[in-house]
Amino acid sequence: MAIEIKVLRPGDDSILMNVAAEVFDNPIDADLTREFLEDPRHHIAVAIDNGLVVGFASAVHYVHPDKRPELWINEVGLAPSHRRSGLGKAVLKALLEVGRTRNCTLAWVLTDRSNVSAMELYSSVGGTEGADGLSKAMVGYSFALMDAQKYGPSK
Repeated sequence: MAIEIKVLRPGDDSILMNVAAEVFDNPIDADLTREFLEDPRHHIAVAIDNGLVVGFASAVHYVHPDKRPELWINEVGLAPSHRRSGLGKAVLKALLEVGRTRNCTLAWVLTDRSNVSAMELYSSVGGTEGADGLSKAMVGYSFALMDAQKYGPSK
């Protein structure tokens, strides 16, 4: 069976109750899962291998009074058994597409400079490195999702 990439929605809580070890930092909490999935600004794409979640990418889209919507990528995690398989790219691309559907002009993420795998992942999906104002230990990547000028003013 092929690995499925799925953007979770409200009611998909049970999918996150079967997660491989080391995908998330902590055990999954049913109440937090429900709250996350019911919030329309929170997004998570998962990789499912034979019913088991083996990877994910999560993000929040947000607005400011003076800016078009943006997508902040919180985290990407993969089971050790599924790293370097292209699944990180797949869940991240699914999340970037969510940003486009929410009219986000930009997505961005931060990582430690010591996290070479993350830096390679973000670059491979088209992220542009830019560390303005960050410490020497951190690096940021941005992803152009749509042209803010072309999109027009906020509604």
